[in-house]
Amino acid sequence: MAATTPNPDRISIENVNHPGQTQTVDAAKYEAMRAALLAVLPAGPPGLTQGEMRDAVVAHLPEDLYPGGATAGWWAKAVQLDLEAKGAMVRERVKPLRWHRAT
Repeated sequence: MAATTPNPDRISIENVNHPGQTQTVDAAKYEAMRAALLAVLPAGPPGLTQGEMRDAVVAHLPEDLYPGGATAGWWAKAVQLDLEAKGAMVRERVKPLRWHRAT
């Protein structure tokens, strides 16, 4: 089997719900969503719900990557799960679920 060359346009992400598994995604879209999420997330409780995060990030996303906020919901969830797996976001144990930045 031939060795694969890393693709700088792709980034490997994790999912807190599936430890040890990774998925590769578009690096530019990931980085834009990561920056948007970290910009809108509060530093502590009560945090934001999934819907609040999805709505809040749209204003922070580049139009060329997310025209009209297209696919922002999927990307917000994927990046949220990755940041949570890496310890950069904290899931609060409340209903509805809420998240905030790790301190």
